[in-house]
This record gives sequence, structure tokens and C-alpha cells, in this order.
Amino acid sequence: MAAAAHGHNPAAWTGVVISFVGFGIAGVAMILPSPLLVWAGLAVVLVGGIVGKAMSMAGMGKQPSTNVYKSVEEQAAARKAVIEARAAAVAA
Repeated sequence: MAAAAHGHNPAAWTGVVISFVGFGIAGVAMILPSPLLVWAGLAVVLVGGIVGKAMSMAGMGKQPSTNVYKSVEEQAAARKAVIEARAAAVAA
């Protein structure tokens, strides 16, 4: 998964941070016995999911990889072409 940059984008990070804050609020509220604050924390968790999805739909989410379904030979040929293009650019 790490090779496909799973979750490494602004939409994922923002959604997770907002949800984490919501879980923290709800957790503290359980210790304080405050049902209203527990529900507020859970609402913040839901907002985190909505914000993350909205940001993903706005183009800040994971971009589809271009070589996920390519064979090893095709990937090697693509890398070789990039190296040759860079070498030609340096030589020019």
C-alpha cells in the first residue's frame, strides 16, 4: 500500500486530524460525564469524514497511479525511457 501512496494526501490528513480531535473531545467528555459534549465530539468525527471526502472530491485526494496494472517489463521500460530522456536533456 505504501508504494501506491495510500492516504498520503491533504484530504486524508485533514479528515483524520479533524476526526482525531473529535475522538479526543468525546473521550474527555466521557470522563467528565457530559453527554452533550460526547455527542458534540461524535459530530466532529462525522465532520472530519465529510471534510475529507469533500476535499478528495475537490481534487486533493489520492490521484490514480498510472502504473498499477503494468507488468514489471513495462515498468522497467518506462523507467529506462525516463532516464534516457533526462540524459538527453542534460546533454542538450
